[in-house]
Amino acid sequence: MLLIEISKKVDPVFVKLDKWFDLSIGYIPNVVMAILLLVVFRYLAGYGGRIMAKGLSKATENEALVSLISALTRIVILTAGLFFALGILGLEKTVTSMVAGAGVIALALGFAFQDLTTNFISGAFIAIQRPIKVGDIIETNGFTGRVKSINLRSVVIDNLAGQQIEIPSKDIFQKPITNFTYSGERRVQVDCGISFTEDLALIEKISLQAIQSLGFLSTTRQVDFSYTKFGTSTIDFQIQFWIDQVKIGPGAAKSEAIKALKTAFDIHGISIPARPAEVAGDVKKE
Repeated sequence: MLLIEISKKVDPVFVKLDKWFDLSIGYIPNVVMAILLLVVFRYLAGYGGRIMAKGLSKATENEALVSLISALTRIVILTAGLFFALGILGLEKTVTSMVAGAGVIALALGFAFQDLTTNFISGAFIAIQRPIKVGDIIETNGFTGRVKSINLRSVVIDNLAGQQIEIPSKDIFQKPITNFTYSGERRVQVDCGISFTEDLALIEKISLQAIQSLGFLSTTRQVDFSYTKFGTSTIDFQIQFWIDQVKIGPGAAKSEAIKALKTAFDIHGISIPARPAEVAGDVKKE
């Protein structure tokens, strides 16, 4: 009697196990197919990542961008393979839930890291469009300096005064940039004034000769001289000339130009009158 009772309780369990076993046997081809599909997509992910990295390397020198997009390519291909494998196993509802969950997570992360995302996207566009390159001398966001590195999140520049400045990529991408290295040349301006008694034509000739004797000027642009106004005690003029930035910086070039003008004026006995404000300042100091 006891055996009969035990048999009544155990038999349904064995029946259920038999059904599960039969179902498992039926699923083996699908499981094998899903595993093979994942292996194939794993290979495709590696190959696709290498192809993407090779193509991007020709368009940009930003290694961070190349690595990021290559990794994203591999992830996308692997994710597609996972979805196909789950579909083969008849888990379409699981795929739908995963897609919906991934969308919600992506949306939440986008809001939580909005500035970071904007910087990354801006950095990607900078790397692709290449408005600036490492080594360029630029002016942007109130800073002037030489570009040291271009990352996805920020651009690092040396302000030529011993400090390193890191500017977010979105500020570089959204605001104007003056690239002094675009043509390889840069204009330098020197302002000066001479006495009312001097010969203006002679002053112009001497000044142009002094500046044109400098060895770091551009070979494609001329030196411009022009009188600008009648001052209180001087007739003011300005000289504009272009320099080869590979040879010298704008500050050093302006210094050399001032020294060359002063030397030329001294040789010809031309004086540069002190302005009234400067004289008043010297008397006040005494």
